[in-house]
Amino acid sequence: MHKKKTCMAFYFITLFLMTGIISCSSSSSPVNTDSEGLAIKGYDTVAYFTEGKPVKGNRQFSHEWNDAKWLFASKENLDLFAAAPEKYTPQYGGY
Repeated sequence: MHKKKTCMAFYFITLFLMTGIISCSSSSSPVNTDSEGLAIKGYDTVAYFTEGKPVKGNRQFSHEWNDAKWLFASKENLDLFAAAPEKYTPQYGGY
């Protein structure tokens, strides 16, 4: 009887912990954003690849992806990002 109670307690503790882990992981955004929801502080992520330096994005050229707003310096950079966002996003969501 004691073994059965121990097993049941272990089961419920495990279930409780797994529920907490799942709810925590699903509630956070996969991309690190600022208070306005901007990814990489509003810099153009494509410019790091095309110009090799940080360039501030323009709100005129914005794109929503992965629960974040991405800004770009030009329409061309926005189009490149929209076609292949995984190619241009920081690793680990920018964390």
